Amino acid sequence: MASPFIPIDRNCPIELPASLEGWLREEHLARFVGDIVEQLDLSAIEQVYRGCGSLAYPPKLRVALLFYGYARGVFSSRKLERMTYESVPFIYIAGGRHPDHDSINSFRKRFVAQLEELFVQILLSAHPLGVLKLGDIFVDGSKVEAHASKPKAMSWRYANKLEAPLKAEVEKLLELAETADGQDTRGLNIPVEIARREERLRKIAEAKAEIERRAQERYARERGEYDAKMARRAAKEKQTDKKLGGCAPKAPTPGPHDKDQVNFTDEESRIMPVSGGGFEQAYNGQIGVERDSRLIVCQHLSQQPNDKQELVPALDRLAQLPQELGQVKTASADTGYYSEDNVVACAKADVVPYIACGREPHYPPLEERLAGAPQAPENPDPVSALRHRLKTAEGKAHYARRKSTVEPVFGIIKHVIGFRQFMLRGLKAVQGEWTLICIAFNLKRLHTLKGMKKGCRSGSEYVVECA
Repeated sequence: MASPFIPIDRNCPIELPASLEGWLREEHLARFVGDIVEQLDLSAIEQVYRGCGSLAYPPKLRVALLFYGYARGVFSSRKLERMTYESVPFIYIAGGRHPDHDSINSFRKRFVAQLEELFVQILLSAHPLGVLKLGDIFVDGSKVEAHASKPKAMSWRYANKLEAPLKAEVEKLLELAETADGQDTRGLNIPVEIARREERLRKIAEAKAEIERRAQERYARERGEYDAKMARRAAKEKQTDKKLGGCAPKAPTPGPHDKDQVNFTDEESRIMPVSGGGFEQAYNGQIGVERDSRLIVCQHLSQQPNDKQELVPALDRLAQLPQELGQVKTASADTGYYSEDNVVACAKADVVPYIACGREPHYPPLEERLAGAPQAPENPDPVSALRHRLKTAEGKAHYARRKSTVEPVFGIIKHVIGFRQFMLRGLKAVQGEWTLICIAFNLKRLHTLKGMKKGCRSGSEYVVECA
């Protein structure tokens, strides 16, 4: 009886294209990434190489390899090296070469600062395609795990708890060393034991010093915010000639808190609450997404667990973008970004804010939903204007677009690309890696947008999506 299955012969010859050009279809992402990288100005990186010693791999090869690798969810330098042997798109990107993992990782660490310039260059390359023009920007943040072990951390309370017993043990060992000459110490190597405890005490002292430094910075920041709130409160009381109701702002307390801690594997990471509950050693990744293209147009990284202090840095980065990309008109953010200072900062930047002033229920009462917008206040301050704007039908519709613009971007980065944890350590290196993953997302998005525009011109299935 004949077999019902297709016969497989692994010894049969297979005809492959003689050139790498024939290995990938014309619209493949690897071709697109290679073409974009060839257009980038990498002179700042190329000038570092003086031509001494053995020949180096071209910077554009390694940049393209990193861009394509992060776009495909390959972040490890060892995996990137292996892919240049096993994966056709990676072989195409590398031109048949095989940079070793140490070369890839060293390049990534060495030139993280130059990635910010490449991020802007790629945005400029999107402008001629007609897919990017600044206007409505949606800002959000998400915690990304640091390359650090949460158990390898020490809190202020635990450091103080350990310090006193260790000092007592050192004193006891010193006394034993003086009186133990010729006596039985039960195999105890006293100098080694003393050195081990003194090393632990040194690390504890360094951890406490770092915690105290951070506490001083926090107190200075919180004290400035408190003084500003009290000044505004006093000005309102003077203007209305009556005492304001509600509780007055609570003055910050100086000094470290019991739960303040420092991590020994990545000292610049912070313990942060994450969605779903719990805490992780993490950084706070921030992005700003343009409404129509869904491209990331600004990004930065923060050590702050909440987003209230991140809107002004986002506005500053938007203001630094080239003028040919257009002018930012609106900025939308959730309630975590709300503060009077942030609203005023938007007004100074000539940007209309759409920032939620508080959490609203998912199912408001029917009367509230059917009620029309309240009358606009006369001569409103920026905060009053914002509150009224969010109660109008246009304001509600505009703010609701957050769910389909910036939030899906984090979903794609974390769950489609698979970037949930940094590979590097230290704020500067991690900021560069965050820029790298944002570039990778933009390249994937640009590749899709280019296909959609091509489909619109040719009348293919993309017409519906473009419409």
